[in-house]
Amino acid sequence: MAAVPMRAHGCRGRTARGIRASPAGTRRFGAPSVTMRSGGGWQDGSVTHERSPLHDTTIRGFASDNYSGVHPEVLAAIAAANGGHQVAYGEDAYTERLQQVFAHHFGEGVEAFPVFNGTGANVTGLQSMLPRWGAVISAKTAHINSDEGGAPERVGGMKLLTVVAPDGKLTPELIDEEAWGWGDEHRAQPLVVSITQTSELGTLYTPDEVRAIADHAHDHGMLLHMDGARLSNAAASLGLPLRAFTRDVGVDVLSFGGTKNGALGAEAIVVLNPAASEGLKYLRKLNMQLASKMRFVSAQLIALLEGDLWIESASHANAMATRLRDALDAGIADGELPGLGFSQPTQSNGVFAVLPAGVADRLRDRGFKFYDWDAAKGEVRWMCSFDTSEADIDAFVAGIREELAAA
Repeated sequence: MAAVPMRAHGCRGRTARGIRASPAGTRRFGAPSVTMRSGGGWQDGSVTHERSPLHDTTIRGFASDNYSGVHPEVLAAIAAANGGHQVAYGEDAYTERLQQVFAHHFGEGVEAFPVFNGTGANVTGLQSMLPRWGAVISAKTAHINSDEGGAPERVGGMKLLTVVAPDGKLTPELIDEEAWGWGDEHRAQPLVVSITQTSELGTLYTPDEVRAIADHAHDHGMLLHMDGARLSNAAASLGLPLRAFTRDVGVDVLSFGGTKNGALGAEAIVVLNPAASEGLKYLRKLNMQLASKMRFVSAQLIALLEGDLWIESASHANAMATRLRDALDAGIADGELPGLGFSQPTQSNGVFAVLPAGVADRLRDRGFKFYDWDAAKGEVRWMCSFDTSEADIDAFVAGIREELAAA
């Protein structure tokens, strides 16, 4: 079946572990009894309602780590939280535990605000760092600029000041292109720098690079925000604990991503420097990011972060991207993949490649889903996920070989 080329958007080892099956149980709501069935449906009286997937669950693509399902252990955590009543809007046992989990990873004194999605985390977190006249310096390719539908400016009310960063990464020198005009009433005031780890081009900031940016921003009276939609992949690649390249090197406020790493829809704004953020308690509600049944958002992040699931899943996704890149590099070296090139280093779970004209469409026609990044240049993006298998990679490599041979 033919697929339509798609523009990349935000749109993040070991293989996925099995789900722990929950026993069937009965819940009574008023008069009728509802029996939960271990086979995936429910029964009310004499009528059984089965749940069957509407898609082919054997198909995996390379378009986005958002395409993947929910990790079985995260699903199990949601089910485990689904008993009895808990106080709404974050006054529950799971959200309380989550604060301890984030303190374990980032140190005492941090505060986490669970939200639904990455755009909500970025917009709300940045709002808390800025007055109404404030502006944010970011790379032109940053998710807040290119893939959030104008939400930072239209919803958040902030000005974005963007600079061209060929590898997706800011430097102090690039920041200085927009870090000026303080006190000029005709210019939005640059008060926050926002970087993405890993970047939208799959590249990675080292702790020293983050520290240099943080010091530069702070020396100019600005704060540092980090969009960590794929922060776990960065930790896996760097081989470092989360705080080593965030709080310890000067990041003030962090958007922590869970969805790209196996969650159903769970992100968090993590305030690493309390002096850098104000009003999140109110802004989260104002931006429609306050979950009434927050225990189910918090339970997902606990499942990822309380043990090693977060790093195992991210390490596996990274390893699959490395397997893909290594296989294709070997083919290029052998002269077997004419016209294939790469536009960025592969440092996490994304591979950015350049294909001859028509090859991307033919691969999609074969059922391999992925996005064009820059169609005019033939640049594409291939993303790996926690559930990408070695067989998935090998089948994709074989397809690429066949289409390039036919080009």
